[in-house]
This record gives sequence, structure tokens and C-alpha cells, in this order.
Amino acid sequence: MIRVCIADDQALIRSGLKALLSLFEGIVVSAEAADGEAAINAVIADRPDVLLLDVRMPRLSGVEVVEALAARGELPPTLLLTTFEDDAALVAGVRAGARGFLLKAVTAETLVEAIRTVARGDAYLFAPLAESLDAARTGAWRDDAFDTPDALTPREREVLKLMTSGISNGEIAKALRLSEGTVRNHVSNILSKLGVSDRTRAVLRALERRLV
Repeated sequence: MIRVCIADDQALIRSGLKALLSLFEGIVVSAEAADGEAAINAVIADRPDVLLLDVRMPRLSGVEVVEALAARGELPPTLLLTTFEDDAALVAGVRAGARGFLLKAVTAETLVEAIRTVARGDAYLFAPLAESLDAARTGAWRDDAFDTPDALTPREREVLKLMTSGISNGEIAKALRLSEGTVRNHVSNILSKLGVSDRTRAVLRALERRLV
């Protein structure tokens, strides 16, 4: 049985999700919270198997809740939920420790699939990053990605980490005190080693494989 905590500031959303999940075998809603601080307290008290966490909540945002629970060593497998295609929240939330990200408009089957996926320790990244909406939704970005990427050098990992922040090659060059040409070479090597064709797919792969 997968025990789920739902954290959302809208009572209607919480009750709707609870009713929806009750239709699926092997999942039960064991706790609820209406704001960020309450979400932290609910997780610590209830120790759910999965946390469904709204990105935009009063008192503490979803990302801040993830950061706070991770700092305490109390973060369960977490799915961030939002009504917006919020790329910044995706990157910040997953880098802070969330295991997945969903739009609230997904089907019940997709939501349950995501819950079961993160409950067993895997990542579930649904929401699109900029410039790759269809690929991210369908998972097509994974088609050519290597199951076991070639090992990245320490410098390539530094570049990849900055790529997940959405900054340009020039900004990465300034941050690492490198020439822009050197950064372009690192980015090219990263794409090659991950088996992907562009920066967006590299970021998705890095987040899914916990490379950053």
C-alpha cells in the first residue's frame, strides 16, 4: 500500500485528488496539508510514502517545502503539482530533491503512474521544459538517450549543473572563468556523452539520472 500525503491550499483540489486516488488499488491518502508549513509538519508526523505537493502555496512554496524537508533528512519521494508549465519550478524543485513534476491537468492514470514510479525510487518528469514541449510530454527525448551515459568529467558536471539553471554559454563561461569557446566544447561533449541532441534534453536527462 502506497501512503500519500496531499499538500494543496485549495480544499476542493485536495478532496478531488483524495476521491480520485481512492478509485485505484494500492494507494491511500494518509495525510493532507493546506499550506507549506503544514505540509512539513504532516510529512514529519505521518511519514508518507509519497508527497503530492502544490508548487504555489501560502507560507512556504512547494520548492521551499522540498528544501526544508531535505535539509532535515525527512523528504519522501515527492511529486510537484502545478497548473502552470513552470520550467523554473521544475528545475529548482528537482534539484532540491523532488522526484517528479506534473501538471494538474494530467489524467488520473498518469497521476497514478507517477505516484507508483516515484514510490519505487524512480523519477517521473512530465512537465515540459522550454523548447521541448511535445518531446517532454511524450518521453520522446529519451529515444536516443543512452541508458548508461558515458562518465562526465568534473568540469563537464559543473557545466551541466549550470545548464540546468537555464543560463547561456556566455554566462556559464563567466561563472567558471572560461572562454565561451571552451564552454561550447564542454556542452558538445556533454550532449555526446548523454546521447542527446540539445541542451533541453541534456537537462531532462541530467535531472532524471540525478547527474546534478
